[in-house]
Amino acid sequence: MSKSEIQYSIVVPVYNEELVIGETYKRLKKVMDSTKEAYEIIFVNDGSKDGTVEIAKTICSMDKNIKLLSFSRNFGHQLAISAGMDYSSGNAVVVIDADLQDPPEVILKMIEKWKEGYDVVYGKRAKREGETFFKKFTAKAFYRTLKSMTDIDIPVDTGDFRLIDRKVCDKLKSIPEHNRYVRGLVSWIGYKQTGVQFVRHERFAGETKYPLKKMLKFASDGIASFSYKPLKFPLYIGGVVSAISFLYFIFELLKDVFTSNSVSGLSLAISMIFFLIGIIFVVLGVMGEYISRMSDEAKGRPLYIIGEKEGFKDED
Repeated sequence: MSKSEIQYSIVVPVYNEELVIGETYKRLKKVMDSTKEAYEIIFVNDGSKDGTVEIAKTICSMDKNIKLLSFSRNFGHQLAISAGMDYSSGNAVVVIDADLQDPPEVILKMIEKWKEGYDVVYGKRAKREGETFFKKFTAKAFYRTLKSMTDIDIPVDTGDFRLIDRKVCDKLKSIPEHNRYVRGLVSWIGYKQTGVQFVRHERFAGETKYPLKKMLKFASDGIASFSYKPLKFPLYIGGVVSAISFLYFIFELLKDVFTSNSVSGLSLAISMIFFLIGIIFVVLGVMGEYISRMSDEAKGRPLYIIGEKEGFKDED
């Protein structure tokens, strides 16, 4: 099957998904076979340490529509998505996680919108099943915070589950950012975009690949990539602290003049010093976050390294 014959490329990043990858393949195959058009499913192994790769290779050997990219190590979910896009051939590229929280059947609705003329069709979560209150609350807070901090219109309550047109995919391939926030980049590129609503299900099997630590890293990538407002916070904080300090000084001065009460100067000085030290460390942390990203870009290292490929022709 040549590149020109492929209509749809389904990119599926996988990391330790041996319990679910077989079911993911079955449901994706059923959905894509129903289109009666040529397609490929690209599993991108992000350094799995379980039996994910062996199962994926078995699927590749049985189905010529299935392909596998394996990283040399774990490079992260966003780079796994990027690699799948880089190696995709379809006129439309769909990104979907392997955990089946995003129903493959929604892809058919995305295809309908694409054929109506939309270049990007993103999945919008109307409801999230099987997730804790903490996860729902933090996700909702993050999306709205990011939207308020950037001039780019990044839709709220959306993930990486989306369909993008070939021309959008090609534009993404030309962006070499290392700390990637793919859904933000898709919004930044522009073109005609719309969403389809769906109910996000509970994970089919296995454990989440986004614990709190990774969620915080992901959030910092999104904010640092699309907003400079954190760098302006010190100016605002400095102004507020200066105003409060001045007012407090006037208050203590008046209290000392008109009453017999007085506050220990030493305790007041110590509390203000520690308060200012805390602000300084926060400012340094924010600046360090941006500087570290500048360092990553300046090094010029590849975004990822492919360890092996299955199902691709030599020219792919």
